Amino acid sequence: MRFMKVDETYDPTRVESDWYEFWTEKGFFKADATSEKPPYTIMIPPPNVTGSLHMGHALFVTLQDLLIRWKRMQGYEALWLPGTDHAGIATQVMVERQLAKEGTDRHELGREAFIERVWDWKREHGGRIIDQLKHMGASCDWDRERFTLDEGLSKAVREAFVTLFEQGLIYRAERMVDWDPVGQTVLSDLEVDREEEPGKFWYMRYPLADGSGHIVVGTTRPETMLGDTAVAVHPDDERYASMIGKMIDLPIVGRQIPIIADTVLPDPEKGTGAVKVTPAHDPNDFECGKRHDLELIQVIGFDAKMISPAPEDFVGLDRYEVRKLVIQRFEELGLLEKIEDRPFAPGRSSRTGVIVEPLPMLQWFVKGKPLADPAIEAVESGQTEIIPEVWKKTYDHFMYNIRDWCISRQLWWGHQIPAWYCQECDEVIVTRHDPTTCTACGSSNIKRDEDVLDTWFSSALWPFSTLGWPEKTPELEKFYTTQVLETGFDILFFWVARMMMMGIHFMGEVPFEKVFLHAMVRDAEGRKMSKTSGNVIDPLHMIYGAKAEELDPTIHAELLRQYPEGVDPQGADALRFTLAIYAAQGRDVKLDIKRIEGYRAFLNKLWNGARFALMNLKDFEPAAYTTFDGDWQDGEAPFDLSAISTADKWILARLNDTIETVENALEGFRFNEAAQELYHFVWGAFCDWYIELIKPTLYEDGEEFAARGNATRGVLLYTLDVILRLMHPIAPYITEDIWQSLPRGEGGPESVMVSTWPKVRPELAFADERASMETLIELITAIRAIRGETNVKPGQTIEDVYFVTEDAEQARLIEAGAAYIQRQARVDAVRVVGREEGNALSAAATAVAAGVDIRIPLAGLIDIEEERARISKELDRVRDDIAFVSKKLGNEKFVAKAPEAIVAKEREKLAAYQEELATLEKSLAEIEALAASNQA
Repeated sequence: MRFMKVDETYDPTRVESDWYEFWTEKGFFKADATSEKPPYTIMIPPPNVTGSLHMGHALFVTLQDLLIRWKRMQGYEALWLPGTDHAGIATQVMVERQLAKEGTDRHELGREAFIERVWDWKREHGGRIIDQLKHMGASCDWDRERFTLDEGLSKAVREAFVTLFEQGLIYRAERMVDWDPVGQTVLSDLEVDREEEPGKFWYMRYPLADGSGHIVVGTTRPETMLGDTAVAVHPDDERYASMIGKMIDLPIVGRQIPIIADTVLPDPEKGTGAVKVTPAHDPNDFECGKRHDLELIQVIGFDAKMISPAPEDFVGLDRYEVRKLVIQRFEELGLLEKIEDRPFAPGRSSRTGVIVEPLPMLQWFVKGKPLADPAIEAVESGQTEIIPEVWKKTYDHFMYNIRDWCISRQLWWGHQIPAWYCQECDEVIVTRHDPTTCTACGSSNIKRDEDVLDTWFSSALWPFSTLGWPEKTPELEKFYTTQVLETGFDILFFWVARMMMMGIHFMGEVPFEKVFLHAMVRDAEGRKMSKTSGNVIDPLHMIYGAKAEELDPTIHAELLRQYPEGVDPQGADALRFTLAIYAAQGRDVKLDIKRIEGYRAFLNKLWNGARFALMNLKDFEPAAYTTFDGDWQDGEAPFDLSAISTADKWILARLNDTIETVENALEGFRFNEAAQELYHFVWGAFCDWYIELIKPTLYEDGEEFAARGNATRGVLLYTLDVILRLMHPIAPYITEDIWQSLPRGEGGPESVMVSTWPKVRPELAFADERASMETLIELITAIRAIRGETNVKPGQTIEDVYFVTEDAEQARLIEAGAAYIQRQARVDAVRVVGREEGNALSAAATAVAAGVDIRIPLAGLIDIEEERARISKELDRVRDDIAFVSKKLGNEKFVAKAPEAIVAKEREKLAAYQEELATLEKSLAEIEALAASNQA
């Protein structure tokens, strides 16, 4: 790679154009299973093959790549294994839509032709999400990329299914399951969302067959009464004691059903205390039906339309159309007692959004408790740590109350269940190899189960199936157990818990040592990002920019509101840094897209600081500082410690602290703290202070200054190098681009990503010099504040600054640092005086910093009349602003109806205006005092 000097301006598009290819060509992402380095493994949560990059992906790529690059630099054999999930339901639905546009469907094509069609789609479009992850800078070992339907994973899935079946942990049974009428498949309970929404509760009278009266039942689903087989009451409910055993004439249907006593289903304290029982359409009723041997009468079909034995005039009608007809009939018969508005929580398919239909079906299940118990113990004993800890309670609640998992799906795209059914003797054959005859009777008349496995079944094997299991591969030996699983909290049950169960069961060890669950990325107002809300932010739009006409106004309305002319390229580094600094544990990321622009400005600050450094390192010979990358022996240093200045020692001490803070933050998964520390050190300590402090040293001529200047250049080089290495995991492109331009000797690393992670160096602590410089910086900052408050022109030099102190040590420090104060605060003379002399000064601006009184005589510095007029004008403006905001906040309607965030911003404005008012009033008082002194 040709080393280039850093360009005059920071252009993220140019900077990020070539380095990814450089990294991949050099093989820096590859992990070696034969290496003697300790392993550090992260398995990528496989995104759906149908997907495209969104901000949730951008967050996990940022955090996982940050971890893997960091550990790679620390000397670990770092494997970040990528892949995609076949996404059974989503992919099949997508291809079926294509077929519908062509006027055909999968049944017309046939299973084999349909599956080949899906594979064609996958080959053509399935790599899109992987390409987009690469644009984010993901340093995955792409040679190991896996797909949940590839040959190796298919073998693993079959082995797992057969083994669990042989162990009695997979079984087939008729159970009440949730059926998706649109997706046309069974769902697991985790794929069904239950959120409260407005609804109604109907009370209906069921006449007793003996004509002695009626019993009232309540329901949210009147249409299911067509399949009722009993009414249940509690045996201790005195209201119904005489009715138990009697028969009911079921209205509309014409069947008779019994009144039964049940201690579980009815609650005398709720509703009427009498409950209609429909065993074929409600899970609780199904269990009640089993207890009392009730008939299963299914009246709603797989398409959510009525089927026989419902009355003939209802058959073929949609369930909700029938609901209206049932209520109408009850009204006509005088049997509708009342209707109440009552919220309810129907089960909705998380895939299609349709309300699911509970149906009794013969399906395949995995037993939950035997697999969950070891996974519970693994977390309780600390073998696996869940971070943030709050999610452990959620994990425990799910695992302790786990249900058996329905794993069969009525799809064609996926892992077909390896079970065959003998058509002669009903034997169920589950084998590792396709059978040709029945193992019980020898008949060749066998038929394979047409269902496929739940997508999450194959994903549950991901940490070890991707490494070659069930074969005993070197990869499996080296990289399992993995060190970290980083993923979203929303798949804690779907994926994390199931990987824990399967990993422990098949491997005998936990699949990961730590689980870090990141929060959801929302917009700046805390709203979920969605197409319907118009607040979608495409990461690629932020990275590469987008013209206004390229943005869909229906889904990018918020983006267009803030960038009506389109978005300028911000770069992957700026996006990554923004997401990292937002990623506080346990808090949703409320992403203000303007902040991405702000952190691009931060990277520009680093760029300009690096340009300054490189301009001053043109003739610098690193041979004398052979190991400036920090990998030196204890007690040595890459620069002459005896020649470095107080400013040099201060930045080195600060750098030590930054190294320690960043590393501790990353160890604790406090990504935001690591990013914030780097931001403040680079912008404040390095660019704003250190570069300015050392300019005189760098510009000194003459042999007597050569040693000091060379030492400072060594510190400058070392500091910039460490900054680049610390920042590389978060912002890989800009750090690589600058690092390649650093002057360095032969034989070092080829890339910053394979250089060593910086170390804290005790010999660079310099506690005394650091404290001294921190004091001087505080004093300089106070003088600058006075200049600003009194409107002293930036280029104007202050003749005298008085430091009032009786402390000899303070006086010594100020006098020793006088040169720094003079240059950084534009001061002619630094005068240290006692309290008596200081008090004698009149018409002076004052401040207190580091325990020292600072006084600056204003005479001759400012035009009194001009300054008085300026301050008075500013006072008028601020008072008007205060009056306006106060009036708005005094409006009760505004405070009550405006969004909380808007009200909070107005209060912040008011506080800022009031602070500005106090400052201006103080300045005016000082001007008036100076005017009075002059007149005197």
